[in-house]
Amino acid sequence: MANFTVDERCRCCPKPGRIDAFESVAKGRFDVSLAIFDLDNTLIAGDSDYLWGEFLVEQGVVDADHYRRENERYYREYKQGALNIMEFLAFSLKPLSEHAVDELHAWREGFVEEKIRPILLPKAFELLRRHRQAGDVLLIITATNRFVTEPIADLLGVEHLLATEPEMRQGRYTGRVAGIPCFQAGKVQRLEQWLGETGHDLAGSTFYSDSHNDLPLLERVERPVAVDADAVLAEVAQRRGWPHISLRQP
Repeated sequence: MANFTVDERCRCCPKPGRIDAFESVAKGRFDVSLAIFDLDNTLIAGDSDYLWGEFLVEQGVVDADHYRRENERYYREYKQGALNIMEFLAFSLKPLSEHAVDELHAWREGFVEEKIRPILLPKAFELLRRHRQAGDVLLIITATNRFVTEPIADLLGVEHLLATEPEMRQGRYTGRVAGIPCFQAGKVQRLEQWLGETGHDLAGSTFYSDSHNDLPLLERVERPVAVDADAVLAEVAQRRGWPHISLRQP
């Protein structure tokens, strides 16, 4: 990806002229209080939901042919913006309901080591560090369920996590979702709930995402930032003058 720049019309620029969008963040030029980050393909170089499915296949936990085929289909529909989130969650949360929590946690430890650590991004850690130094509140918001994403947020050192919540009863997962899935407009609803509970607001807020599925939230914050964006989001960002940065390029 080439270096992306923004011009004087962008609210994120401190003065007229063209600057590198990543440098504007890295040098602390954003005066923000709430820094919100998508997770998959934004802070990490892959999709943790999809990779968890691949891991289950490789461990022999699920029927390999069927699960891989469906996992790839849902991921393709997600990228196209055509995912039926409730249908996908019925599929992706089902394995959680079929095994004891201790066994699931043991698999998850292996998953983090094999699938997640190799796709951590040094520039993502740097971006998070800059926001911490500025005194910002850091929040990850992701459609992927909390079981998968909680240890990843811990690895990144981000305390606040909004994720799709798998329902649990009597110490076991039920295979159902609890509350509003944290997806598309649901991200806005979940964030507004969190703001009401915590007393934070969106004054000066920034949201980083790679996906056009996050347009409802990108349009809600004060400073939307595209990160290694898909084609649809890249076009929207260019048209609206949003910065577009890369956390993957050296």
